[in-house]
Amino acid sequence: MTVEGLAGWPPPVFDPAGPFAGSITTLAWVLTGMAVAVLAIVLLAIWTALKGRPALRKRLGGERMIWIGGVAFPVVVLTLLLIWGLSLTSGISKPIAGTDMRIRVSGEMWWWRVSYLDGQGREILRDANEIHIPAGQTVALELTSADVIHSFWVPRLSGKLDMIPGRTNVMRIQADKPGVYGGQCAEYCGGPHALMGFVVVAHTPEDFGRWMASRQAPPPAPATNEARRGAALFASAGCAACHAVAGTSANGLAGPDLSYVGARRTLGAGILPNNRGAMIGWIGNSQAIKPANRMPAYTMLPAEDLKAIAVYLEGLK
Repeated sequence: MTVEGLAGWPPPVFDPAGPFAGSITTLAWVLTGMAVAVLAIVLLAIWTALKGRPALRKRLGGERMIWIGGVAFPVVVLTLLLIWGLSLTSGISKPIAGTDMRIRVSGEMWWWRVSYLDGQGREILRDANEIHIPAGQTVALELTSADVIHSFWVPRLSGKLDMIPGRTNVMRIQADKPGVYGGQCAEYCGGPHALMGFVVVAHTPEDFGRWMASRQAPPPAPATNEARRGAALFASAGCAACHAVAGTSANGLAGPDLSYVGARRTLGAGILPNNRGAMIGWIGNSQAIKPANRMPAYTMLPAEDLKAIAVYLEGLK
């Protein structure tokens, strides 16, 4: 995905943009190097067994070499790698401290529910499919699932961690500089699993403060006649039963919160750029775009109604 709005895709695995991803990348390179070294040793042993001098072949097939190469070497090397790898990545899942910035992310079929929390764990802001963080600051993510096992992964910012129903796992991420970083569900969760993406947007601390402040007030009321008609259609067509819009009677919880959907970079959980055409297509028949997702198709609505709803939603920013 390289279209505008989907910056950060595809997520480059070996290009870390923060300290937690850096440790994962270091571990990956060391393991890759070890794999290459072991492969070279095995190929050399095979060549020696087939083409080597008789004395070397005899030593290679002896019981001593089996104990050294087949038992002692793997046990020692793998044990040291395990201890080193755990110590290298130990900071990623440290328990939450009282001073941490906290964001709760819940995996759903097949999108992401995002809640920004205060120091006591109370929700202060709700969003979906997009996570905003200040650059240069560690953020503690509380990861859970509402249905099946998902896995949270932003390759450039941290490792991957499972999201398990009934359990909260903690992961830390940090972006060294502002930017947009692509993420993906990394555990097969059925249906359109491959189309369950998201983005993490890292702001400068000043821009992040302004972003948070802008989300404390309800989005503006519809400014045009078409937008007002779209708001009425949004309510009458049943959209409000599944979606919430701050400052309105729409308070559904089954689908993503749409209070600021017009300001998001993507639609459909990271798979479409956020523009009017994509919005109309998604509302009209999301099943044709992301089969088996839980939003029904609204093929019964005429084109002018779909456009009016899209105009209303793109104004929610």
